Amino acid sequence: QAQFVESGGGLVQTGGSLRLSCAVSGIFFGFNTFGWYRQAPGKEREFIASISSADLRKYSDSVSGRFTISRDDTKAITFLQMNNLKPEDTAVYYCNVVFQSRPRYDSWGPGTQVTVSS
Repeated sequence: QAQFVESGGGLVQTGGSLRLSCAVSGIFFGFNTFGWYRQAPGKEREFIASISSADLRKYSDSVSGRFTISRDDTKAITFLQMNNLKPEDTAVYYCNVVFQSRPRYDSWGPGTQVTVSS
């Protein structure tokens, strides 16, 4: 059973940066595509970035050019570098395996809260 533990969130001012980490266990890391998602208060969870086993990256329009996804297969961790943060980036951030453009597992980690003040 896949397990995800996100960390690195916090409170930052507009224009600031954060680096999120997601430690993955219970599955073989190397073959999978991993994605980051976020959920703002009162909104549905949305996809923001993914990285395949071949380092092919995809981003939502809302974060493209500001966020960078990466992975460390030796440590089974995926990262999300977030720069030029905006108040609309405020949300709880989660990671999951991406399969056929959807999160594969129903069991999500605790997430990590990102709050961007104006």
